[in-house]
Amino acid sequence: MKIIIIGDGKVGHSLAEHLSRENHDVTIIDKNPEALRKARETLDVMCIKGNGVSTKIMLEAGVKNADLLIAATSSDEMNMVCALTGRKLGASHTIARIRDPEYANEISVLKQELGVDLVINPEQAAAREVARLLRFPSAADVEHFAKGRIEFVEIVATQDMPIIGIPLKHMAEKYIANILIGAVRRNNEVIIPNGDFEIAADDRLNIIGRPNDVFAFCKQIGKCTQKIKKVMVVGGGMVAHYLAMNLKLNDIKVKIIEMNKERCIELAEMLPDTLIINGDGADKDLLDSENLSEMDAFIALTGRDEENLISAMMAKQNGVKKVIVKTTRIDNPILFHDLGIDSIVNPKLITTNYILKFVRGLSNAMGNPAETVYKIIDGKAEVLEFIANKSTKFLNIPLKKLKLVSGVIIGAIARKNEIIIPHGDDMIKLGDDVIIISIDKRISDFNEIIAPVGGLL
Repeated sequence: MKIIIIGDGKVGHSLAEHLSRENHDVTIIDKNPEALRKARETLDVMCIKGNGVSTKIMLEAGVKNADLLIAATSSDEMNMVCALTGRKLGASHTIARIRDPEYANEISVLKQELGVDLVINPEQAAAREVARLLRFPSAADVEHFAKGRIEFVEIVATQDMPIIGIPLKHMAEKYIANILIGAVRRNNEVIIPNGDFEIAADDRLNIIGRPNDVFAFCKQIGKCTQKIKKVMVVGGGMVAHYLAMNLKLNDIKVKIIEMNKERCIELAEMLPDTLIINGDGADKDLLDSENLSEMDAFIALTGRDEENLISAMMAKQNGVKKVIVKTTRIDNPILFHDLGIDSIVNPKLITTNYILKFVRGLSNAMGNPAETVYKIIDGKAEVLEFIANKSTKFLNIPLKKLKLVSGVIIGAIARKNEIIIPHGDDMIKLGDDVIIISIDKRISDFNEIIAPVGGLL
């Protein structure tokens, strides 16, 4: 596909990196020569220096033949104009990044009036991700598939867990059987475990199953904590704003610490039920005076990764059970995990997931594209959701007779009201919602999970 990205900031660069890696023809438009130089040196993309709103620049980038235009500048208004202009000049599809809370309630009108196919708000998406993590405090990562009927959870194995050293094939004898440990990260290696695999301390386990079954399993192995009731947030940006609104619906008390006094006044007006404190979130005395040790969760959401890390480590030292950090620049999640941080939220990666799902759907509109694409294990693997349709080539065949491509596993099947953790005799039927885990493989179409030669044993 021919894709034009307007704006080479964090989100634009991340998108260009992933889309070019998937063999799309990517062109970046930006006014910043240094950002374009970096893109030229590190990515296989075309770069054009100029104003993305300019009709001349868009035509130079080939907008008339573009399959997709993505407007990802720092200005909502500019993104809307770019999307509208791009559609008028011939782009088949458009995506706009729109972040302002005032526009958030008007998304459906904006999409209709501007002809935008997808509106993405990275901060709102990040807030939803944090809220999801707070609903399952013992998890490092949580995602839902099949309209909430299948849950994907990442937990960290600790030495005191009763499952340490037990082969997976023996776990069903003592624990909930209807879950699957689909992938494990051990040090820097990502593993799809077999029945003989034994869990070790510090392994990051990726578990799939019905929400109740996943919760019950985590409870059995001692990985369930109390419900979150009090949350401290450092950084009063848009993520904090959206998060406070979300958590209010769940009767969770939120305390936001923000350094900028004017921003504090704005937040106090927009969030009358939230306690807003003007101060430095990395100041230990301030955190202590605001009863940090009594918090159920601590979330660092400033725009500075280093400050987030410092305040998060203080929260851990004060015994806070759930600590979540937003990262925007440090692309080394292992660093955070090694320092004891429970969960990491990266808005640009969340945005990339949304747009990759959309792009893969366009690329395979006539086939069997992924309904959902979700990157896991720090981007080293993906969880994909497919719905089996008439183009699926392996319907009604026992799974034991199928030869999957290397690095792919079928994690779960949702069929009407039934959730199946598949075994060899199970089959995929028309209309099934199927969850796939893929390591180091780009799967765009459901049929690609079968080895191209000798797919049937």
